[in-house]
Amino acid sequence: MSDANVAVREQVTGVILAGGRATRMGGVDKGLVPIHGRPMIAWVIDALRPQVSDVLINANRNHDRYGEFACPVIDDGDSEFRGPLAGMISAMQVARTPYIAVVPCDSPLIGGELVERLYAAAASSGSPIAAAHDGERLQPVFALLSCDLLEDLAGYLDDGERKIDRWYDRHGYVTVDFSDVAETFANINAPDDKRALETALTQRSQH
Repeated sequence: MSDANVAVREQVTGVILAGGRATRMGGVDKGLVPIHGRPMIAWVIDALRPQVSDVLINANRNHDRYGEFACPVIDDGDSEFRGPLAGMISAMQVARTPYIAVVPCDSPLIGGELVERLYAAAASSGSPIAAAHDGERLQPVFALLSCDLLEDLAGYLDDGERKIDRWYDRHGYVTVDFSDVAETFANINAPDDKRALETALTQRSQH
């Protein structure tokens, strides 16, 4: 690992968002769906851990199961399932670094340069938020955020707001082009997606 990578790692806490209802998957807890015999979140942890100082899991159910992965488990502090912003604010409240990097629990193909590229874009632009773009659309739950936004985000949620893109817009976020590794954002929203991810992971292991 280069000195630059180490410097970035020390500034960032990784946060895996596993707090949603997964309504399109019949309510299953997507982070615990097995992929090649391992819960999907295990793949995500393995990909994220080398890039950050600590890894937190944001989950609103199955805390005992998530606790088996040797990462602190935090919830949203309520039962409203207020979306990814609620997970972000919970992480900001406990992170010991200036930034958090968030990723979803059902994207096991995260690349090894995700956090470094997001951090570089935030640093060069001066923006407190850097969000990934796959070449076609914004991927707002793959993002780096300054923990200085904690108070502002708390007010936004207290006002009953939930839209992640609207909150990002308030802070002039920078987008980061990941079209060269668009597979990073493959996830599970339907049963067929699981088979596709298993195939992709097999191919990756063969290279």
